[in-house]
Amino acid sequence: MSRIALLATAAVGLALFGAAPATAAHAPTTTATTATTVTCGPSALRVGLSTKVCAEVTGNSVQLYGQINLAGPPSPGSTLPVKDLTTTLTGNAVGGTSLGHLVQPVRFQAATTQVRGVGGTVPCGSPVHAEFTPSALGYPSSPVTLDVPVTC
Repeated sequence: MSRIALLATAAVGLALFGAAPATAAHAPTTTATTATTVTCGPSALRVGLSTKVCAEVTGNSVQLYGQINLAGPPSPGSTLPVKDLTTTLTGNAVGGTSLGHLVQPVRFQAATTQVRGVGGTVPCGSPVHAEFTPSALGYPSSPVTLDVPVTC
């Protein structure tokens, strides 16, 4: 068979292959995604550190976390602080449903530190109350708080 005949046969075969009906039709996939909203309470100075509590809300699921940062840039020539803290994170849906209570030791070493582990599912329309308290030996502290509605 000549090269021209071979190429012509291959071209016809490819054209027929391309024109063949699809054997499997795929339905378009749609994924319903619910956006996550993060709401944080105001920062407050606790045990010499900037501290706040936040809530991540996705639908009717709530995850709470406390966050600790340096209160400002360190002075030139100073050493960065290292603090051993005991943190407490608590959350509940107003009306009584507990989202949990976590007491956790944390070693803060000048980098943003988050404490997570409290959360759950709450009824739509429920307000959630969160409290986060870092304390250090000899430095009692009061909680930072957040109240956030779960609107679904």
